[in-house]
Amino acid sequence: MAEFKRPESVLVVVYTPRLDCLLLERVSPPGFWQSVTGTLRWGETRIAAAVREMREETGLVCVAPEPDAVPESPRREGSHDGRPPALKETNVTNRFPILPEWRRRYAPGVTENLEHLLYLELPGTRRVTLNDKEHVGYRWMGVEEAIRKVTSWTDRAALERLRASIGRHDRSSRLPRSGVTPRAE
Repeated sequence: MAEFKRPESVLVVVYTPRLDCLLLERVSPPGFWQSVTGTLRWGETRIAAAVREMREETGLVCVAPEPDAVPESPRREGSHDGRPPALKETNVTNRFPILPEWRRRYAPGVTENLEHLLYLELPGTRRVTLNDKEHVGYRWMGVEEAIRKVTSWTDRAALERLRASIGRHDRSSRLPRSGVTPRAE
């Protein structure tokens, strides 16, 4: 039998300075729109998983945050000197129940997943290369439309955090405070 999945994942919200957000439409169920997501492999860090999932799901290359980067602080990409953009850690995590139809993939008794939120700012919208086993389409859209379109409550909360932290008056303000968001009841 195959190894059980690790009940831990990443959610990477990809956006531009104009707050255009990248959403992907899953193969199944139809109409399920999301940011970049994926399960951590056993022994893998959340940063390594986020870099891998970005490449696998979109073809986009990004790198780990710089060692001196302050968690939760957006870093403007500045001159866009050709270096890949760096992920932004938030230390925000969400807990949510694993749907009954997916629990067979996890060890017996595992009923919840822990999801780590990261952000990735790109200088502008880009074409992405989808993994056609996972997604059937993608769209860049404004943050308000993205909030309405995403399916999961954790994705919606992440987009709302983005809008609240840099989308209003001061785009250089800090990303949301860290913490664990309890699962929705």
